Amino acid sequence: MCLNLDQFKKWKYSKTHIWLPRVTILFLGGQKLQYFFQRYIRLYRSIISRLNEILAEHGLSFSLWEVLFYVQKMGPSTLVEIADYYHVEKPSITRRVHRLKEQMLIEGVSSKDGRERMIQLTDKGREVYKVCRRKINQLENEVMKGIPDNEKNTLFQILPKIQQNILNKGAENE
Repeated sequence: MCLNLDQFKKWKYSKTHIWLPRVTILFLGGQKLQYFFQRYIRLYRSIISRLNEILAEHGLSFSLWEVLFYVQKMGPSTLVEIADYYHVEKPSITRRVHRLKEQMLIEGVSSKDGRERMIQLTDKGREVYKVCRRKINQLENEVMKGIPDNEKNTLFQILPKIQQNILNKGAENE
């Protein structure tokens, strides 16, 4: 349930309302935004569940897909680069890479100077990526269906700003 301030005041003082403790209050254009994290986490979990269903057909999970996605996008990469990009610890990426190597989706390669180990997609990895990417594109279209382009654009502009605010706050606390 989402109410603007005037609707909330009418609802709050009506004699027929039922108090719901998990009501999300959103005053658009106003001062108050409550339960944003709960709403976002519910959405995130729903998306991850759907992605895991799609990816499971190929022996993947979302966490493994993140590595494939990064390497496809950026080319041969170090584990540190991937960990930094996703803001996770390197051992987490190491475990993912080990599983992807077992599935023969990525392989190790030497860097130009030979000091760092890098990973890249194998031919099989590129094929699996293409198939999964098509299915994920279909899912993205499905979940964005009926949402006007201007709202989609607003969402795409706001999410990185929220992420940057979170990252900046973490830097302030160091």
